[in-house]
Amino acid sequence: MIQAETLELLEWPRLCQHLATFAATKLGVAAALDLAIPATQAQTAELLAQTQETYQLESRAGGALSFEGIQDIGTSLQRAELQGLLSGEELLAIATTLAGARQLRRIIDSQADVPTLKELAAQLRTYPELEQEIHRCIDDRAQVADRATPKLAGIRVQMRQLRDRIYQILQGILQRQSNAVQEQLITQRSGRFVIPVKAPQKDAIPGIVHDSSASGATLYVEPHNTVNLNNQMRQLLRQEQAEEEAVRRALTEQVAAVKPDLDRLVVVVTTLDLAAAKARYSYWLQANPPKFIELGEPELAPKNPETEDEEKEDEENSENSQLLIRNLRSQITLRQLRHPLLVWQQQHEQGFPVVPVDLTIGPHIRVVAITGPNTGGKTVTLKTLGLAALMAKAGMFVAAREPVELPWFDNILADIGDEQSLQQSLSTFSGHIRRISRILEVLQNKSQAQGEEKSNLPITNSQQQDEEATDTQNTVSALPILKPKLQIPKPQIPITNSQLPIPKSLVLLDEVGAGTDPSEGSALAIALLQYLAQHSLLTVATTHFGELKALKYQDSRFENASVEFDDNSMQPTYRLLWGIPGRSNALTIAKRLGLLASIVEEAQTYVGGASQDVNQVIAGLEAQRRKQETKAREATQLLHQTEKLHREVSQKAAALQERERELKIAQEVAVNEAIGSAKSEIAQIIRRLQSGNQTAQNAQQATETLNQISQKHLPSRQQPAKPKPSFMPKVGDRIRIPSLGQTAEVLSGPDANEELSVRFGIMKMTVKLGEIESLDGQKPETKAQLAKVAAQAQALATAKAKQAAAEAPKPNPEIAIRTANNSIDLRGARVSDAEIEIDRALSKAVEYGVLWIIHGKGTGQLRRGVHEFLANHPQVSRFELASQKEGGGGVTIAYLH
Repeated sequence: MIQAETLELLEWPRLCQHLATFAATKLGVAAALDLAIPATQAQTAELLAQTQETYQLESRAGGALSFEGIQDIGTSLQRAELQGLLSGEELLAIATTLAGARQLRRIIDSQADVPTLKELAAQLRTYPELEQEIHRCIDDRAQVADRATPKLAGIRVQMRQLRDRIYQILQGILQRQSNAVQEQLITQRSGRFVIPVKAPQKDAIPGIVHDSSASGATLYVEPHNTVNLNNQMRQLLRQEQAEEEAVRRALTEQVAAVKPDLDRLVVVVTTLDLAAAKARYSYWLQANPPKFIELGEPELAPKNPETEDEEKEDEENSENSQLLIRNLRSQITLRQLRHPLLVWQQQHEQGFPVVPVDLTIGPHIRVVAITGPNTGGKTVTLKTLGLAALMAKAGMFVAAREPVELPWFDNILADIGDEQSLQQSLSTFSGHIRRISRILEVLQNKSQAQGEEKSNLPITNSQQQDEEATDTQNTVSALPILKPKLQIPKPQIPITNSQLPIPKSLVLLDEVGAGTDPSEGSALAIALLQYLAQHSLLTVATTHFGELKALKYQDSRFENASVEFDDNSMQPTYRLLWGIPGRSNALTIAKRLGLLASIVEEAQTYVGGASQDVNQVIAGLEAQRRKQETKAREATQLLHQTEKLHREVSQKAAALQERERELKIAQEVAVNEAIGSAKSEIAQIIRRLQSGNQTAQNAQQATETLNQISQKHLPSRQQPAKPKPSFMPKVGDRIRIPSLGQTAEVLSGPDANEELSVRFGIMKMTVKLGEIESLDGQKPETKAQLAKVAAQAQALATAKAKQAAAEAPKPNPEIAIRTANNSIDLRGARVSDAEIEIDRALSKAVEYGVLWIIHGKGTGQLRRGVHEFLANHPQVSRFELASQKEGGGGVTIAYLH
């Protein structure tokens, strides 16, 4: 089968082996080694969703899937279904698998944005009751536990008691007949307890001989005293085995009853492990998820300018001569594509560095012809593209830079390598033709199958008219394609109205048409590629035929590519160049590989001049392209540097803004702390005044303390910082002369005229004191500056003296601080009684200068009586109602003389 051959040619099994190393369970390893290619795009989309979601979980801290305890229980489930008896190890494996699956489901349910994995996990039925029953009956050694059944526990108690009696009897014999025994040891033979006895002393211990040593010097004897006990032990042992089998039989039946759910559990767990392996492999490979390109609506094939006149003549004879085709909606984009097997070889087998290739294929391109030198990487490019398409189809990431865009190919078919076989009498050419024939057979079957699907639709009149054109096409296609002189034919009569759909197949051909006469081989290659342009979605072929390079200029569905060859180093660079046909460079490579130079030079004379001219033109195009790529790289680097600089400037600006914001916050915090500290100190002063016997002198002290607090916390009250001491040059000091931009050495200090001698270099000069400064920027104080400062200080002192003289001494402000000693509560008292209490309180409050009288609001009669009494009292200078915070109309404050 050509599909299986293609997998072998592309080394798909080897990639599966690499993938299997990332699986966590034996189930996942087996699934990875036998990784199947999906048949539909919907299956691929589901697999890809599983890989992407698992990749997200693997990237999150603590979100990676754990497959601890999960084992391959498929064989055990089949035996249970066939009414076989499961062993303790198999039952324990089932229990641990159930626990592992439950933990796996718990991890998935705790994560967000993984709908596909949650849908899979929802199918897991873990049967905790079955797991608990297995752990109850089977211990960690996979043996049936005593707690499994009361009967089994009783049997084992009897066995332990009987074993102790046997040991006691045998120990007594060993001690009594120590000379007759070989060593102080109790062992078993055939399930019966025996002791080793020296062969010459066997009569000293009568009993049954069950075995002897290899030398015959030791006999293993069961004394007569323990025969009955050993018989009882054998009976109990059989009872124990029967009871253990009964327990395992019951557990096996429980497993068999839920086998369909356990089978589904195995499938789901395997699917999750395979998805995790793909995600880990993709992460290691630094791969990216593919995006599949869909086909667009049918449209007319683009015309070639060179054949446009001929096509106009054809259109006069046929209305529907132009092909209706369905192109891709966007171009195939695989940038920096790497061969995964070469990456593995580089990482694990110390291989050569992998050179990535860029594949960018237009939506209308059907055939790509890759030319270039041998050993230049053409075949590797084919395999890399084939593996990328297979990996994307299997739900894996592709080792390329984002975006990864390619079609979903229903078939990936390849003819790579040499199928020469002596056993089958196949030459190189015959082997290629056999394999290509199998490829064409698959394409024809696919086209017929899709055509039959369309045949079920009603046939329109236009389709009936197209049947004659189709018959004509079949007749023409049966004609011989080889001609005496090689000419590039135009495409034959196309398929009209897209009646036969093009299969979405990828065809990879290595050295198409090779192995035979070059003229016939190139003719066959041209006809084959034109056929594939109509019957496959994309064909990529490598060739050395120069005629195939011209197909691009005859048919717009063709494109040229070449592998680059460095003329300076005479080495291939393995880079793929698009739009430029390649040079084979056979003579250059032959010379590099050691062929005699004389032979190469002789061969050079046989190469046609036209061929040399073409190669020179191609070499010029390659050189021009390299220059453009170099300029593009430089422009890209400059853009990256600009972007980096912009990011750095933006980050610094943001950092400055953040620093400014932090400073403002720190200032606000400092101000609030200062305010809070001042309020706390003021509150302490008020509490001291309210708590004790205070006088006006103490109130004055409180006022001074408040002034000190204001001096401490208010910036406007703080003294300005003292200026730095001025600079005065001394002999030997180094100074700077700003007007000259020079540094100099002081030779003599400033004189009465404030002039000093300095030297810089070989020059000496006299400068003014005001013309120099220290090396750290300090200016010296001149006499004029000192006089100015003194005058300013004298003026400031005079102004303060005048201000102090102008301001008349003011008495200290009245400090009205309320305490328990200068307050009186008269609420509820009569006016006559209140007058007596007020008179007593006034005499006590003289030292405070103020009295708070609490009379309440009520009807107002007590307040009026208090006010009349205060108005006529000789000690009261004035009185007023208190503020709202101190009681308002219910309190009166009386100020004393």
